Amino acid sequence: MSRPTGRVLTLLELLQSGGVRTVAELADRLGVDGRTVRRYVDHLLDLDVPVEAVRGRYGGYRLAAGYRLPPLMFSDDEALAVLLGLVAGHRQATTAVAGTASETAAAKIRRVLPGRLARRLEAVLESLAFTAPPGELAGPDAELLLTVADAVRHRRPLSIRYTDRGGRRSERPLHAYGIVSHAGRWYVTGTDPGIGEDRTFRLDRIATARVLPGTFEAPAGLDPAQRVLSGFATAEYRYEVSLRIHGTDELIRARLPAGVAILEEGAQPAGADPATERWLRVELRVENLDWLPPVLASLDRPFVIERPDELRDLVLALADRLAAGARRT
Repeated sequence: MSRPTGRVLTLLELLQSGGVRTVAELADRLGVDGRTVRRYVDHLLDLDVPVEAVRGRYGGYRLAAGYRLPPLMFSDDEALAVLLGLVAGHRQATTAVAGTASETAAAKIRRVLPGRLARRLEAVLESLAFTAPPGELAGPDAELLLTVADAVRHRRPLSIRYTDRGGRRSERPLHAYGIVSHAGRWYVTGTDPGIGEDRTFRLDRIATARVLPGTFEAPAGLDPAQRVLSGFATAEYRYEVSLRIHGTDELIRARLPAGVAILEEGAQPAGADPATERWLRVELRVENLDWLPPVLASLDRPFVIERPDELRDLVLALADRLAAGARRT
């Protein structure tokens, strides 16, 4: 490939990254002067690539919106990032069609890669291992996901048909604030305007979502991910657990993350260092208690069980089993 031709292709690659590129920036990246940049742009125009000139102080060149580009040119790092993302998407199957779409898209990219790069990436892909089988968790329908995302972006009310974990079906309005992916599942969080309460729904349990007329205002400073995690920690379950643990935030969160437990910080003195060990109240709601005694033991920090009594019994039983095992010869 001749140097001018290679530079024209490099120019196209720079424009593909989006936005307006100034003549000075392009000249610097290509190692040529401004007049040569304009000549390269003319070459692209001759090839029916719609390059637009943008006038003004921050003017330059950009590609026309919506233009479908010829085959993309990837660097090694870009090709690896794209393929790893597609492989991960296929394994997780986060939507009903994502598994097939990710697999076919990855196959198309691998077919057009240069041999040297294709062999290197093949070695990476053959070396990968996953701890869960593909498609283990059901994902939302692609059209449903797009409908909800559009409503979130434009603050449009929704009407959703939902099946809860008990199998009960209902149709309800929703002011959706955000979509959150957590632990292999997708959630939408918002407010039910009918009852004025915050709600979080699993997308794979939504049968249909219909956009309603009108718009709504979202609360200021909203953090959809934090709302979902807080919802997990305060959801209605069989047991309400209250503990006091002497340790650091980081140590406790390593075993009891935000989606599982709430840490009460209010009792600490002003200016307390989060890295300093101190007594923290930990509250969580769980359907069963069997997993908690091993977690408390793994923390290896002093703790007090405030409730429930059933957890005290389980911790004592675990301690007896450990002591009995240590005494065996």
